[in-house]
Amino acid sequence: MVDDEPGVRDALRRGLAAEGMDVHAVGDGHAGLREAATGAYDAVVLDILLPGLSGYRVLEALRAEGVATPVLLLSAKDGEVDQADGLDLGADGYVVKPFSFVVLVAQLRAVLRRAGPPAPRIVRGGLRLDPATRSATWEGREVELSAREFAVLHALAVRPDAVLTKDDLLTAVWGGGGSASRNVVEVYVGYLRRKLAAVGAADLVRTERGRGYRLGGA
Repeated sequence: MVDDEPGVRDALRRGLAAEGMDVHAVGDGHAGLREAATGAYDAVVLDILLPGLSGYRVLEALRAEGVATPVLLLSAKDGEVDQADGLDLGADGYVVKPFSFVVLVAQLRAVLRRAGPPAPRIVRGGLRLDPATRSATWEGREVELSAREFAVLHALAVRPDAVLTKDDLLTAVWGGGGSASRNVVEVYVGYLRRKLAAVGAADLVRTERGRGYRLGGA
């Protein structure tokens, strides 16, 4: 969720959590673009009037980078032209402020249904990944991962026999387009390895020197 009003963010976070949704909220357009460009989220609730970068520009950049995550726009503008502009840029829905929370949830569930069935679960030996809930277990032990850490592990798990370069992971996890540097891949692989080591899977993500990373020991 991207909204610059702290009260709106807090209220929606609590309300959507009560509906069984896991919500990550940020307060400006640049942060929203960085998060949404990972492609790791099921949907984006995006305000139009944001500091730094408007919701329109965030949406435009996401679609230009090939990120197909459903986007539900929020706006105080209720004109037909405003709504048409948002939909033309690739929005999947448009909710006018002030809005009914019940209507927002209904629209959000509708765009999620239209997005199609969730990606299938992945089993690689002792590793189990569920993209629908972004949950990971190793030999039955839960691995607490952030959205980006899960996305890195998922990218490796869907191609278990391949070596993925840093550029491959940048595209799969951060959306490419210069939204992140190669160094951030090393940082998140490090985060991921520490969490995997805590459940006895220290060698699950392996480095192929001069090439990249691959899944091992699964």
